[in-house]
Amino acid sequence: MQQRAVGESGLKVSSLGLGTMTWGRDTDEHEARDQLIAFAEAGGTLVDTAAGYADGASEQLLGSLIGDVMARDEIVLATKAGISRRSGSRQVDTSRRGLLDGLEASLRRLGTDHVDLWQVHVWSDETPLEETLATLDHAVTTGRARYVGISNYAGWQTAQAATWQRAVPGRARLVSTQVQYSLLAREVEYDVVPAAEALGLGIFPWSPLAGGVLTGKYRTGTPSDSRGARSDFAGRVDAYLDERGRGIVEAVARAADGLGWTAQQVALAWVRDRPLVTAPIVGARTAAQLQSALGVVDLTLPAEIASALDDVSAD
Repeated sequence: MQQRAVGESGLKVSSLGLGTMTWGRDTDEHEARDQLIAFAEAGGTLVDTAAGYADGASEQLLGSLIGDVMARDEIVLATKAGISRRSGSRQVDTSRRGLLDGLEASLRRLGTDHVDLWQVHVWSDETPLEETLATLDHAVTTGRARYVGISNYAGWQTAQAATWQRAVPGRARLVSTQVQYSLLAREVEYDVVPAAEALGLGIFPWSPLAGGVLTGKYRTGTPSDSRGARSDFAGRVDAYLDERGRGIVEAVARAADGLGWTAQQVALAWVRDRPLVTAPIVGARTAAQLQSALGVVDLTLPAEIASALDDVSAD
């Protein structure tokens, strides 16, 4: 698998990242192990998790596999802090206390003394931005994080945070931003992508398959065993199945038929090779699903097809 620099930093990661949001919840330890083995065999290095995934169970499960399936120095280990669940409800805390407590807990669950990329999971108006960013500086200077980034920041938020970190020598520069980005969700191209380009950040798209919609599995209905059949996920799938969305899905399916690829491979190849994208974060419930996605590793979308998909998916 190709190795790419993360923005203008010296950090290099594989051109696909392994997402672990379902680990410890929908993905058990056996499937997780098989996923990590398949990812490593394909040359993957970037594994992304978060303190908020399955209330820490994702990190716990990943930590149990590090050193067994992959050596620690073979993994670019990325996690996120700032979101947790307390008393059954989602809580956002990007304060110095909240972030550092979260980092310490993440390191314990992961069984390591540092992460390679530590990301603020979400913007919060409740904490001064300077406090949040100073906490990233502290994590780097104390050796608990090698690089730092952000996630789910709007364009102006990205520009403000990255500019603040570049303003004074010695601050830990932001190297990446993780955002929703796919053929069905291109809004980041208007503000986040220009900000990332101006300030040297790499982009990690999450949900590059739009919750599975771009695989085509919802073209004729909702499979009973899919996430789209679950009450907590159905709304997200349904939002993509309007007239525009169905047109994009059909265009991807036609491209796949013409190339002899899967629709999944077409959609992943498109977003993987967009300007400034470092690596899409690919999540899968099963090892079989991940193996299918890894089939894109040696594929490059022909320019004329990429251009046609650009046109059909443009707002």
